[in-house]
Amino acid sequence: MDIFQTPLTYLPGIGPKRATVLAEELDLYTYLDLLHYFPTKYVDRSRVYTIRELQGEMPSIQLRGYIRDYKEIGEGRKKRLVAYFSDGTGTIELVWFRSLATIQRLYPVGQTYLIFGKPVLFNGSYSINHPEVDEESREQAVSGGLMPIYPLTEKVKRIGIANRQMRQLLYILLEACRSQIRETLPEHIIQRAQLIPYSTAIQQIHFPEGNTELEAARRRLKFDELFFIQLRLLGMKNERKATSPGFPLPRVGEAFRGLYSSLPFDLTGAQKRVIREIQTDVVSGRQMNRLVQGDVGSGKTLVALFAMLLALDNGYQACMMAPTEILARQHFLSLTDLLAPLGIEVGLLLGSTKKRERTKLHEGLRDGSLRIIVGTHALLEPVVQFHRLGLAVIDEQHRFGVVQRSGLWTKNESQHPHILIMSATPIPRTLAMTLYGDLDISVIDELPPGRKPIQTYHQPESHIFEVYAFLERQIAEGRQAYVVFPMIEENEREEIRALEEGLVRYRERFPEYTIVMVHGKMKPEKKDEEMRRFASGEAEIMLATTVIEVGVNVPNASVMVIEGANRFGLSQLHQLRGRVGRGASQSYCILLTGNELGEDAKRRIAIMVETNDGFEIAEEDMRLRGFGEIDGTRQSGQQLSLRIANPALDGAMVQYTRDLAEEILAEDPTLTLAKNEPLCQRLNALYHERPSWSQIS
Repeated sequence: MDIFQTPLTYLPGIGPKRATVLAEELDLYTYLDLLHYFPTKYVDRSRVYTIRELQGEMPSIQLRGYIRDYKEIGEGRKKRLVAYFSDGTGTIELVWFRSLATIQRLYPVGQTYLIFGKPVLFNGSYSINHPEVDEESREQAVSGGLMPIYPLTEKVKRIGIANRQMRQLLYILLEACRSQIRETLPEHIIQRAQLIPYSTAIQQIHFPEGNTELEAARRRLKFDELFFIQLRLLGMKNERKATSPGFPLPRVGEAFRGLYSSLPFDLTGAQKRVIREIQTDVVSGRQMNRLVQGDVGSGKTLVALFAMLLALDNGYQACMMAPTEILARQHFLSLTDLLAPLGIEVGLLLGSTKKRERTKLHEGLRDGSLRIIVGTHALLEPVVQFHRLGLAVIDEQHRFGVVQRSGLWTKNESQHPHILIMSATPIPRTLAMTLYGDLDISVIDELPPGRKPIQTYHQPESHIFEVYAFLERQIAEGRQAYVVFPMIEENEREEIRALEEGLVRYRERFPEYTIVMVHGKMKPEKKDEEMRRFASGEAEIMLATTVIEVGVNVPNASVMVIEGANRFGLSQLHQLRGRVGRGASQSYCILLTGNELGEDAKRRIAIMVETNDGFEIAEEDMRLRGFGEIDGTRQSGQQLSLRIANPALDGAMVQYTRDLAEEILAEDPTLTLAKNEPLCQRLNALYHERPSWSQIS
């Protein structure tokens, strides 16, 4: 067996218990995973500070001195050990919450030590929690260069793996594997891209000799990461196109033409372009796997409906799957209204659908009498079988795991249905190339005519009464308003309490108006009733948590107030803002924040005020926050994850590796040429025993 596929259990210093935690917390399973667990930053340990030099907020630093005394403080689980550490220029407290007796035994008072850690200023004095402690004799071994800092969770630290232990594990691993580290790229690519050897890059990323060597290692490893992801995704795309036949849908018939002629408005140029791209796909004889992304209100649902009607015109059925019941109901109502003039029935299947109605829907899908259905994950249940499913639309794709989506493929016994994915979250081009490299991508980059840009303003909480007055004027003019409260992380009870307190506050301020409230913990019937009251105009103000981020469409609502806006991410703020601006009247978004804001929060608020362009906002969001896990299916050494590359900062390299991967696969689609053998071997090592999700969009 390839040594790099060895489970971490067998690495000295880990064992079964630690291996389990490393897998659960850090997604590390094999030697290769650990080898590719890169530091996120480096600290220069060539300098030794004095305690007198400490000032303000500082990064991790190194001190030389002696432990003057120990003191145990507190009782039971709150008990801690404090050491008073002096270097002749001052004294600092070293604090431990675990292994108190061991610490005192290992580090007796009076001896000289090197201390490394982050100083924290509290009540005018500094302390360092759980510092690294080395005897003076080890100074040459531990200081004098760049020290890597690894991203570790509290649970990992509790099993005894802090940064020092992680460095030791990497040292042991490199010693055991150094002679077996093979080059991952052919020589012609290394020369062309001017890269250092892979083995050198691995050594330097974990134990850098200097900044120049570190930057060369970073460049090489970023290249590898992005290049093999692009090679993998493009290979999957080519394989799918070569092996997955699709139902030909050549006929543009009564349903498609009927909808087109019944619309009281013209489609935008972008909508027409994307519909043509979809038509090209579905007449090709190959299965369509297309992502349609567009900004809030750009008309993705209407484009998807035209695609569904192509299936109907050719004798097939179509379905639309949404991640929440709210969004599914919204799509159902929208499609029902659009198709009513054509006499086409739409079904709705939810987890909460009553048994009698559910049975009727199942029968209609099986015998083909029900041609279009909208639903949640309830559509994935094995009991749901179609007569002839030709097209499946998946909305808000990022909320479904790839394994969940694969359930739609079992709905036909022979050929797979065409797949159309809608994303309301604009995705920067470089990230889209990495996230969705195996899909064809269409972008609706134009809003329907007549839409007025939403005017966005920032107000500190000290100006709340001005916001109330503005709300009052808008409601007096016949408009409605949303007020959204921030999520309180990991505490839904507190979140709902804050919302309920807000309800009391708004009812006191607006006693003459009807106010409704919705949140994720309400019973579906109650939530639907409150939303109905708002949508019908019976209520003027809706207070909500982020449950309304998707799926609420009230054209008369012209004001969105977001309380605690600094606690939301940029993409979420943009999604919430998109709930207004759906009618003909001017709409407004008011971002309420505390009076004091951090730099990131200031930038987020500023970009929201500056632009309504979702793609520009997505670029900025990626720069500020980075990005999450790429692949929804997480397995050992197999996820398309980025551990060192960042599409927000490495856009040029994303493009370069994409072009290079396309060029190589055009010449050698199966990587069987001798010069590409290292590429084939590397792909097999990275994605060994991976379930074949390549057929799933």
